[in-house]
Amino acid sequence: MALKDIMVVVDGSRHAATRLDVAIQLANDHDAHLTGLFVRMVPHVPQFVMSQLGPEVQKVQNQYAQEASDRAHKLFEDKVRAGGVRAEWRSVEGNLIDQVCLHAKYTDLVVIGQRDTSVEAMEGEEQLVDQVVLDAGRPVLVVPYAGTFPHVGRKIMVAWNGGREATRAVNDAMPLLQKAKHVEVMAINPRGGARGHGDVPGADIALHLARHNVHANAEHVFSDDVDPGSMLLSRVTDEGIDMLVMGAYGRSRLRELVLGGATRHILRHMTVPVLMSH
Repeated sequence: MALKDIMVVVDGSRHAATRLDVAIQLANDHDAHLTGLFVRMVPHVPQFVMSQLGPEVQKVQNQYAQEASDRAHKLFEDKVRAGGVRAEWRSVEGNLIDQVCLHAKYTDLVVIGQRDTSVEAMEGEEQLVDQVVLDAGRPVLVVPYAGTFPHVGRKIMVAWNGGREATRAVNDAMPLLQKAKHVEVMAINPRGGARGHGDVPGADIALHLARHNVHANAEHVFSDDVDPGSMLLSRVTDEGIDMLVMGAYGRSRLRELVLGGATRHILRHMTVPVLMSH
């Protein structure tokens, strides 16, 4: 599979420019077409409220949404013009999650932003990344809200646990892995068995990658007192990694919400763009 169709979700946040820079960089690296998607969300106003406040309320809301779309469109056009990529703009109205999942199905990769908890979320924003990862059927590259990322995909780490989701992530990331200058396969607390790792954790997936012309170093570490997500991020920093590839929600999302898990930890504390597949 090649990355020829990339979609980036653009919003009115101050982080949209960084997200666009990452998407444009990937579009250039893979000679891909870039689609910018903006979802105009107009809150539903109950009829009894409308009858008291009048149609001016909805008119103001529509105007605000359109102005936000226009600002995002200008940012997108300025960025793609400077980046020299083939691109198109889509501004649609509706439910944020539904629209992003719908348009994501017709792309090879979705670029989306990490949730910034320091600002109030609009409707659907808190669950957007989760739902797109789980429902869109496409790999999702989540860009952190903090930091800038001048190089993405040159040094990649694969979080490998031998599970279905990780297997899917490796397959989805293959075009990126093939272009990377350095690839690390990292297994945290690997276990044996039919659903675990072989005699040398990471060796089998490294061999598979080698047959796709991806030369990867396989490593594994054990630690009973450090959270696997924390350990992954620590190794990402130590190795100068600029992209992490991992499977998302290997156990149910509800279970991770209650008990925690690597996916939720990474989504909250990521320091580099993370490609997730489910």
